[in-house]
Amino acid sequence: MEQAIESFIRFLAVERGLSENYQLSTQRSLTEFANWCVSKKRIDNLRGVTLPLISEYLGDRKRAGLSASSIKLIVVALKIFFRFLAGKRAIDRNPAEALTLPRIERYLPETLNELQVEHLIENIDTKVSLGLRDRAMVELLYASGLRISELANARLENFNFEERILRVLGKGNKTRLVPVGRKACEALAAYLSVERPKLVKRRSGSEIFLSERGTKLTTARIWQIVKKISRHSGLEKNVYPHLLRHSFATHLLGNGADLRIIQEMLGHADISTTQVYTHVDEQRLKAVHRQFHPRA
Repeated sequence: MEQAIESFIRFLAVERGLSENYQLSTQRSLTEFANWCVSKKRIDNLRGVTLPLISEYLGDRKRAGLSASSIKLIVVALKIFFRFLAGKRAIDRNPAEALTLPRIERYLPETLNELQVEHLIENIDTKVSLGLRDRAMVELLYASGLRISELANARLENFNFEERILRVLGKGNKTRLVPVGRKACEALAAYLSVERPKLVKRRSGSEIFLSERGTKLTTARIWQIVKKISRHSGLEKNVYPHLLRHSFATHLLGNGADLRIIQEMLGHADISTTQVYTHVDEQRLKAVHRQFHPRA
């Protein structure tokens, strides 16, 4: 099984061009399944895997407390893995073909309102060390709806100051162009002219945002910085980078932006993923109606 998994991951990387994160997630799901087969059932051969066996494994994972969304990722990984093997004639039939995806209850994403975003950003002290960098990061997260990994990988050569456009490499190595607002551009200009030159070291790359050591900021470090900014602002809200992405989309929709345009800016492959923000906006409208209508 180990060799088959390695071959499949190479296929995802080379022929499908899928992201490194997706490859690692899929490899982890398949390796955990293979280890379970060996330790629990003494099965180390692909031909010994059956649909009842896979169902038993998924039942075990569910009883262990795994969420429906996590189980769905495992099911998808197993289905495409065994479909790949069947196509290569490494197995006679695909034992995962009849698997159904678990139904996932979709929760509405949390958001900040416009005043809360304003409060968060305006309370960043730009006079302290790296304050200009941190302000520019939060401004860009909110102005362009970037994922945290996209912010970490944003590069100087992909930012057009005149056009106020950033070229972003998103999920599945798909490139998209996102507009950058005026205030975010001003914050970036201040950081790039004053702070970033002091951070550049011999080993520095062209990433926009650098650490004190001159290296690219990790997603974990960006998360920590946003949490620190949130605590300092005094907002009674769990603020994290993706919350700014949700707020970006919700505020655009609430101010009249077309859903298809928001989909394009967010880099969603499917419009149904973006449609969740229409429900957020509906909830906001209902709350306003309940608050202000005399007969609500």
